[in-house]
Amino acid sequence: MAMIDDLSFFQQVATRGSLTEVARHLGLSLPAVSKRLSQLEARLGVQLLQRTTRRLSLTSEGTLYLEGGRPILQQLEELESALDSRKPTLQGLLRINGTLGFGRQHLAPVVSSFARLHPQLELALELSSQPSSLLDDQFDISVCMGEPPDSRLIAVRLLENPRILCASPQYLEAMPAPTSVADLERHNCIVLRQFGSDYAIWRFSKQGQDYSHKVSGTLSSNDGEVALRLALDGHGLILRSRWDVHEHLESGRLKALLNDHQAPRADIYAVYQHRRHIPQRISVFAQYLAQELSKRLPFAALE
Repeated sequence: MAMIDDLSFFQQVATRGSLTEVARHLGLSLPAVSKRLSQLEARLGVQLLQRTTRRLSLTSEGTLYLEGGRPILQQLEELESALDSRKPTLQGLLRINGTLGFGRQHLAPVVSSFARLHPQLELALELSSQPSSLLDDQFDISVCMGEPPDSRLIAVRLLENPRILCASPQYLEAMPAPTSVADLERHNCIVLRQFGSDYAIWRFSKQGQDYSHKVSGTLSSNDGEVALRLALDGHGLILRSRWDVHEHLESGRLKALLNDHQAPRADIYAVYQHRRHIPQRISVFAQYLAQELSKRLPFAALE
């Protein structure tokens, strides 16, 4: 049992990359985490990590211990999952990840109602500004925009989520609405600086033809809620997910533009690792998530 605990502990250290973060996650003091790591290295007789004041890096022995231990822990989890599926109630820990905006507005309420249905299940919801990888075992399930490219993950599409170019009536009183992608050159475009280096390139398609334009403007943000607020205040055009702007489009506070063009979709997926036995807490939550999100966002529900 001690060896399994050590493997699990080191997985946390290696994937989180910070003893401070591990201490926070495990509810321990930083000296206690540091001491446990030293004891593990002493027991194994090797140095697992190179420590500097700024970061931790794996030694070759640490890499071997990390990669060799991962399938052991996964096999143990699958075994417990197979046993857990026979229990009438959900138990254990379910670690959920989501993006900030969607997580606050929609994922958190679903987690709250799911917790009431399964009081013996421990739920940990962590929201982040960028998508997190599930392959490092920090999370059990992630709710993300767009299908993940990694084939080792199971991606279940939950909702349709087209992206819509829009602006406020106030802004459009001063500037004529664009009729082509090239017209974006004359507009103040509110740029959302997230998830990559080409955030300022807005892409569209129309009747099989692709168009793109590198937009610019006087305002930008790394937060979607801030960017949306700037658009509502009449500062410029914004390209946002339908789930985020549909209420404002219905109320008339925003107007959809270039309706005959389609921006790349960002459909909403539940993503988790492929394994022989999917833990019941993951599969049940994924089903509940699809059900509840379709109620919260009926206009985006899959046909």
